[in-house]
Amino acid sequence: MDIFYGSTRGSQERVPASKAILQGLAKDGGLFVPDRLPVFDRTMEAFAGMNYQEIAYEVMKLLLTDFTEEELKSCIGKAYDAKFDTPSIAPVKKVGGSYYLELFHGKTIAFKDMALSILPHLMTTAAKKNHVENEIVILTATSGDTGKAALEGFADVEGTRILVFYPKNGVSAIQERQMVTQQGKNTRVVGIYGNFDDAQTGVKQLFADEELAAWMRERGYQFSSANSINIGRLVPQIVYYVYAYAQLLREHAITSGEEINVVVPTGNFGNILAAYYAKNMGLPLRKLICASNDNKVLYDFFATGVYDKNRDFVLTTSPSMDILVSSNLERLVYRIAGEDAQKTASLMQSLGQEGKYAITGKMEKQLSDFYGNYATQEECAAKIRSLYESFGYVTDTHTAVAAAVYDKYRQETADQTKTVIVSTASPFKFTKSVMAAIDEKYRDKEDFALVDELEKIGKVQVPAAVAQLRTAPVVHDIQCGRGEMKEAVKAFLLS
Repeated sequence: MDIFYGSTRGSQERVPASKAILQGLAKDGGLFVPDRLPVFDRTMEAFAGMNYQEIAYEVMKLLLTDFTEEELKSCIGKAYDAKFDTPSIAPVKKVGGSYYLELFHGKTIAFKDMALSILPHLMTTAAKKNHVENEIVILTATSGDTGKAALEGFADVEGTRILVFYPKNGVSAIQERQMVTQQGKNTRVVGIYGNFDDAQTGVKQLFADEELAAWMRERGYQFSSANSINIGRLVPQIVYYVYAYAQLLREHAITSGEEINVVVPTGNFGNILAAYYAKNMGLPLRKLICASNDNKVLYDFFATGVYDKNRDFVLTTSPSMDILVSSNLERLVYRIAGEDAQKTASLMQSLGQEGKYAITGKMEKQLSDFYGNYATQEECAAKIRSLYESFGYVTDTHTAVAAAVYDKYRQETADQTKTVIVSTASPFKFTKSVMAAIDEKYRDKEDFALVDELEKIGKVQVPAAVAQLRTAPVVHDIQCGRGEMKEAVKAFLLS
């Protein structure tokens, strides 16, 4: 039975997956959501006998129903190949009493590779299916990792251009270097004077700008998005939760049907929403533990039922989580509102006008799948140090936030359920913060100077993604103000 996608905000638009992927955002500004969540048609034992690519097909076929088997398998084959540095794609490693799902073995050493390796193939396939003649312009805001992964995925892909906005001085030195050295005739990177929320809000406004849309149509262009607002980003993320469970089952760490917890370091809410979708599709997940950093807007939401972005923005050592407007939360709000699009639209209007909204008591009761907490930068650093000293395991700052929050969860609940901590980036992306956490003597050294030292103490080879940055020339050196993003788009398309 085919799945169709409609807006969280209530327009009557219902489109197949391919059109939702192409469009990115619904015409009324809402996010595309499936009209139902199907149930897995394979058993957990069957999944345990499959590799990553096979599980990806079995999961994605259920939600991308207008893609043929041949089309979907072709996209999967092109995405999950030798660009990952391990055949297992997303290995699970036991560290102490927890399991770490390592999602950083792709080309840009962050979890965004898991979805952004396949999104360009889904999008170009969707364009052919829908006889699109315009050139697709991928417009993306990034808090650090999405930008590089999207640039890498779409670089020199025929029929596309990609423009990435990132907060100047709001990402790590290595994250910035990865983006500004990006090759590709169809790529552009622009640093904006503001934070990630400014970049994200600006991108949403550009999508809704009718004058800009008309200007682009006249010149043969149309927008789409590589941000996690695109359903083509969200669906592939469901896969690795199923794969993690399958690995644990295959290794006899759990029994079939046994529930596990997952801990997800969370910024824009897409990664943990994928876990929520997986649970609703039949994956035996018990608690979805939402880990925030000092920008604890999600922790406060789960604690009070009030989402309030009216607070100071904190630049932390986990910059990909430095977010006050978690876009994908809208999809969860829509679900707990009983798929009431009018109610969702009203709450999002309140967020836009007043910077906050409050859900009803009835909606709050439907959040029982989730536990929210946060870790300060000091707690994050302490966790990096303790994992290294106790187990010789070096983790990045975002994963450390998740691990520190998991400690708090266990202290509060005494829950002994086996737990997977989602490891979202390589420590080599944040060498200065990671090494300073391990030993104060590294605090005054620069990121790149610490790469070799991290390789030595972590006993892990420097990823190619970092090694090549040492000599890579800067290709993109453009900045703009928050109000100049529209001009930046036009300048790119006229170049």
